[in-house]
Amino acid sequence: MDAVKEFVFQILIASLPAFLFPLLYEKWSGFGRRSDDSAPQSTYSFGLTAICAASMLLCALFSRTYSDIIPLEFGNMPLFALMLYGKPRTGIAMGIFRVALFPLYAADYTITSMIVETGLLLFPFILMSARRFKRMQRQDQAVTLFLWFAAGQMAMMASPLLSGSLQQAHVPVLSIAIIIHLAAAAIVSSLFSYYMASSMEKEQLHKQVAELSDKYFREADKLQQIMDAAPLNIILIDRQGCIFSVNDTFLQLYRNDHPSATRENLIGRKLRGECGGFDIGMIALRVEKTLQDGAKTTELLQREEKVFFTSTSPIVKGHTDEVLAAVIIVQDITELETLRMELNHVERLSLVGQMAAGITHEIRNPMAVVRGFLQLMREKSANDLDHYYRIVMEELDRANSIINDFLALAQNRLVTKELCSLHHIIEELKPLLWADANLRGQSIEVKLDERVPLLYLNAKEIKQLILNLSRNGMEAMGKKGLLTLMTSLDEDGVKLYVIDTGAGISATQQQKLFAPFYTTKVKGTGLGLPLCLSIMERHGGKITVRSKEGIGTTFISVFPVDPSSLQAGNR
Repeated sequence: MDAVKEFVFQILIASLPAFLFPLLYEKWSGFGRRSDDSAPQSTYSFGLTAICAASMLLCALFSRTYSDIIPLEFGNMPLFALMLYGKPRTGIAMGIFRVALFPLYAADYTITSMIVETGLLLFPFILMSARRFKRMQRQDQAVTLFLWFAAGQMAMMASPLLSGSLQQAHVPVLSIAIIIHLAAAAIVSSLFSYYMASSMEKEQLHKQVAELSDKYFREADKLQQIMDAAPLNIILIDRQGCIFSVNDTFLQLYRNDHPSATRENLIGRKLRGECGGFDIGMIALRVEKTLQDGAKTTELLQREEKVFFTSTSPIVKGHTDEVLAAVIIVQDITELETLRMELNHVERLSLVGQMAAGITHEIRNPMAVVRGFLQLMREKSANDLDHYYRIVMEELDRANSIINDFLALAQNRLVTKELCSLHHIIEELKPLLWADANLRGQSIEVKLDERVPLLYLNAKEIKQLILNLSRNGMEAMGKKGLLTLMTSLDEDGVKLYVIDTGAGISATQQQKLFAPFYTTKVKGTGLGLPLCLSIMERHGGKITVRSKEGIGTTFISVFPVDPSSLQAGNR
């Protein structure tokens, strides 16, 4: 029983560095520090050396012999472990310490027993294999440790044989001792490989995490600097719709309405409040749509004299396309918009000049008729001139209509838009359109999509648009023609279809339809469709035409849908 206790006690002492190594490594190896910080590593190396030296000393102090010739002492194991895990110079120093310590505890001190029992002959081979040992996997390290530990203990078992003190009666005890020492080598090598390799792997993982963390913070700092250098207002929104980063440009814009605001005040807040002349909460619905389905949206926001271009884009995760956040870019384009309007004004002035030559001919004819009949009225003062008065008034109305359309097309005026129903406008025009169609022997069909939301429209201009397109369609059809007014809602916006069953328009004519003064009608002015195009442009929409000769023509007016109008329509 005493022998078992001694055996277990020696194993615990020899394994002491393995148990203490994780605590030492975690405290002194520099977790979370830079890899080039050598001070913790020096402290760790000194601490490991001290623990191994203490373990060797304790093994020596509590050593004993069986049958007065077979030693029970495991001091070689912490020494060999230090040589393999530590630095070469510390291994050499502890080897010298081990040899110097031997005479103090050896029961039968001889030069031979010192060389054999201390494992002195194995020191050079262990030190030479240390570099390769550090690159091994955990399982290979465990096997290597066991082989060196076993070699050291077997050399110790060979000491009595070499000294000639081994008798035949000692052979059974020696056999048991060999088994005990091999078992001890297996246990201690397993403990060393497990605890020390685990600690090193943990340290390596900590270093990788620290490096990734440093890289993340460096990249985040670079990104913030790039954002701050951009002359755009940039806002980053997380999945919960809260701000998690802004750049200096936006912060300065925000401070126009909130002078004491700081970047920290904005982090974690929802999109709301005044910001540089517009309500930033207006783009909250677009951000929500971007976070839900990853849609990229752009819009112009106008507040009094300020005009802002806003863009909302998703930030996705790698190859999964999972939306992680959204980035909002807001640009003050008031000056650009003013410049654009001025350029449009210049273009329209140029257009006026181009149209002047054409309109002169159109105005000259009715004016000549007026002049001729006025001269006739002067020469003949009879009372039966009602017929001539009617002709004069018709030509004057025609001239007035041309001039009005001309001015409406050339004029670059701002329109006031209100949230209203396109269907309501169509319903108001239905009696007028039915009356006009009945006079021509035609019929009208109206198909309205109930999903169409309220739109920001100028009702007066939209009425003019619908009347122009409808009357064009009626004039293009003969008797029993069918004019269809239809609305629909899709991803492009709200679409208004005006479909006739007339003769159709050739591809060549379609290319010129929206050119001023181009007309296919005998008494047309060529200003109706350009005026319709101008109305749609002022509403931020577009108008297109589809036609086949012999089948009919379809004019499609596309109105953009504002998310706020969708919300208002749902209420």
